[in-house]
Amino acid sequence: MKLQQLRYILEVYRHNLNVSEAANALFTSQPGISKQIRLLEEELGIQIFIRSGKRVVSVSQPGKAVLELAERIWRDVQNIKNIGNEFSDQDSGSLTIATTHTQARYALPGIVAEFVKRYPKVQLHIKQGNPYDIAEMVISGEVDFAIATELSDDNDTLRKLPCNDWTYAVVVPEGHPLLHLTDLSIEDLATFPLLTYDFAFNQKNNIARAFQKARLNPPTVVLSSTDTDVLKTYVKLGLGVGLMAKMAYDLQVDQGLQMIDASHLFGSSLTYIALHPNNYLRGYAYDFIRLFAPDLTKEKIDTILYAPIEEDFSI
Repeated sequence: MKLQQLRYILEVYRHNLNVSEAANALFTSQPGISKQIRLLEEELGIQIFIRSGKRVVSVSQPGKAVLELAERIWRDVQNIKNIGNEFSDQDSGSLTIATTHTQARYALPGIVAEFVKRYPKVQLHIKQGNPYDIAEMVISGEVDFAIATELSDDNDTLRKLPCNDWTYAVVVPEGHPLLHLTDLSIEDLATFPLLTYDFAFNQKNNIARAFQKARLNPPTVVLSSTDTDVLKTYVKLGLGVGLMAKMAYDLQVDQGLQMIDASHLFGSSLTYIALHPNNYLRGYAYDFIRLFAPDLTKEKIDTILYAPIEEDFSI
């Protein structure tokens, strides 16, 4: 059994069982990956993947167990490499972060600029996705940590470090009727079609809760997206009222749009740093987190990261 074989099966699984895409991601050939997976299956005496002709269509029951262990082994291998790198070359390496479009576009640019200035030899990668995809990236070890808001409470694998509050705003074209109101109510908002995030009406989201508390049916959502800039584009076209993070509105950039504060309707939401307790963080990863959330010192991060799962993680 080779570590390379374990990496191959993990990469095929991460690419939705598409061997060709896995080969491209690993800069190798599809036949080479298929051959190594076959050799591993022969050695183990089981089928990891179920095939239909030449296509991989699903994962077998024993294959699921193998993938779970392979993921753990590969994470440990990466941690061993990180430990070695930490002491041999403290200022170079790579850092991969998963986050949403809103955080990447509006919250992180200044942080990234300062980090790159401090660590010019570190290759920084930022992957975007929805909250579910982001959590999966952390769990699989594809990223070092995530910065997100709507992370599910159902997943007890990740450790979530609360960072910053943010609030919602309503964004409308100039001259919109809502701009003439002295105090925006949720009933007023419900009379217009909405453009908002695709997770906005998840059961535990502040928006969904506010409409439930007001005993209103969910409004018509004409467009949902994880990309705030897409939402603003279609608000300008008059498709509806935008409901998005307040930090995403820029008076200079968003000409033709006006913002109405909606924090009194939906309260504040917390941004979290999400980490896997089995990940070994390099020194510069702690520094990136500290730049984003100054209160999160290395000592606080380690206390939360390595605490028993039932402990209270509030800072």
